[in-house]
Amino acid sequence: MTDDNCCDDAPRKEPRIQNLRIEAVASIDDRGQMVIPKAIRERADLKAGDKLAISVVENDGRVCCITLIKTEELAERVRDILGPAVKDIL
Repeated sequence: MTDDNCCDDAPRKEPRIQNLRIEAVASIDDRGQMVIPKAIRERADLKAGDKLAISVVENDGRVCCITLIKTEELAERVRDILGPAVKDIL
């Protein structure tokens, strides 16, 4: 790694995440909860009760990047990746 950006594990000519931008800043309250701003919830079609998977990236044992993804989207990506492999095995 050539810089302090732990989310990029190898030098690249182009960013790995090309559409990444800071949209808002959220605070965590005393109970460990945070509110995703309404404009982002609307754009992401997030509704009360939706489940989000939380993934983290660590650098030298320190969590430096946290990502949220809808569980339905994650399941679809896993099916897309594993589907052909499982089909070939069975």
